[in-house]
Amino acid sequence: MKTRITYLQPRSSPFSAEQAILEKEALRIRELEAAKEVRVTVGGDETGDELVRDVLNSAREIHIRWANAGAGTGLKVDPFGSRVSAGLHVGYTPRDGLEGSEEKGEGICRLLRQLFDKIIQCENYTESFTSQSSTYQFYTALPEHTLNEYITNICRGDGPCATAGWDRADSIDLDYDVVSGTLIVSGYWSQPDNADGWTEEIRAPSNNRDRVEVGLLGTEKAVEAEEIKMGGLLGVVGVDEALKPTLFSFPSRHHVLPPQATFSVSFPQPTGMHPTMTISLSPAALEYPAAPEDTTCALHAYLTLPSYIFGDKYQLSTTDPLFLDSHHLVALRAVSGATDLEAPDWFVSHWGSNWLLELATPTDLPEEWNVTVPLHLRYLRPSETGYRTAGVPWPVVFWACTAEGGTKMGVNPFDRIHLGWDGLFGPRTMFYQVNPDGATARRVEDLDVPVLHLDKDGIFHSKAVELGTVAAIILGLLWVLWKLGVVARSGSPRPTKEKKSQ
Repeated sequence: MKTRITYLQPRSSPFSAEQAILEKEALRIRELEAAKEVRVTVGGDETGDELVRDVLNSAREIHIRWANAGAGTGLKVDPFGSRVSAGLHVGYTPRDGLEGSEEKGEGICRLLRQLFDKIIQCENYTESFTSQSSTYQFYTALPEHTLNEYITNICRGDGPCATAGWDRADSIDLDYDVVSGTLIVSGYWSQPDNADGWTEEIRAPSNNRDRVEVGLLGTEKAVEAEEIKMGGLLGVVGVDEALKPTLFSFPSRHHVLPPQATFSVSFPQPTGMHPTMTISLSPAALEYPAAPEDTTCALHAYLTLPSYIFGDKYQLSTTDPLFLDSHHLVALRAVSGATDLEAPDWFVSHWGSNWLLELATPTDLPEEWNVTVPLHLRYLRPSETGYRTAGVPWPVVFWACTAEGGTKMGVNPFDRIHLGWDGLFGPRTMFYQVNPDGATARRVEDLDVPVLHLDKDGIFHSKAVELGTVAAIILGLLWVLWKLGVVARSGSPRPTKEKKSQ
């Protein structure tokens, strides 16, 4: 098992040698202001219980992304700039020849319930997942998770891997592919546990085969626009006698825009059954990013919509300039998942849908620029209050920049791919992330959806509506039958009197 711990300090944060002391058996960190990433790599034979091994053996690739809905996710630093909407995202590619296996299809769902939460509604990847190319995708809103027990198990209960505090992480990734045969678990913390900074002891592993690498790094201005330059101290706990200085740079596909480049999401009230998502962008978010000169950039929003809310793909894919200009949209670039316009939510087996929209930008920067996306709510099951709450996660908003030749993405020790939306662009595309507004506590908007009202016995409170509907149908049927009878009588030939013979 290999553990890599990286502390990323902002440029404004002070640092002294007394804050990181490497001893023979441990590294002591004291009051360090930084973001942190913990990355654990384990072999296939160390991945835990039988269910985990069976699911991994049935997969060509598995990529799991969980993001907290709290405000802490707004604090991103290079090179950890990439984002996904709040909740649990899963990408699953079965091995060739196993696509039709019902048992294997249910296995990935059982694994999600075991690792994250028993309440996850998932049958199998053919019914509950959506399909994008050869990969099956799944999403569910999951504010909290129960992943700590599993990670502690594969960490063998000791060391910095087990004591990292995974329940407080802003985001957690799990990646597995059959080529490497390894499982990688990564966690990101945007800020320390307390106001004084990180204070912790990172001990050397008890197993000689394990390895713990630690880096205390900060970003510097790179020579090339597509690169990230980093410098600081590196060390292997239990091996090195002192931390070693380092300076390196690499091309990165993900970059963070300045803190003032923000967006927020709202729904004008009352939402009714046809809510409109409003994406409000600050002037800095509309400025062309500092990408290489030969690139062409466009602003995008990637929406992850649960099954109870959806867009009209025929409406959003229109080329009507009046509609697009009124909503500050350019085009619908991609859509996948459940897009049936009529089905109620309980008839939709898939988790929901994904939408990639290109957003329009103004020539002159206004104080605020609002992009509106018309959406539709499905009919939900009745409730005793007459309303149900539907959570809608904030989208991911970013600039995508591409070039004719493009920059070759070389070795990047912090690269993050398989986010769901990055695969919709070419491999040499660079992304500049717009920051969610830090003044908002949550990255999820809760909508009150009107539904049929139940009384205490579970019967419709508006019983008159149900009886009135039946009465209207019966009266309508009688009226149609009466009309048919009138037409039949009026169309029959009248009898004629026989003429008297002379």
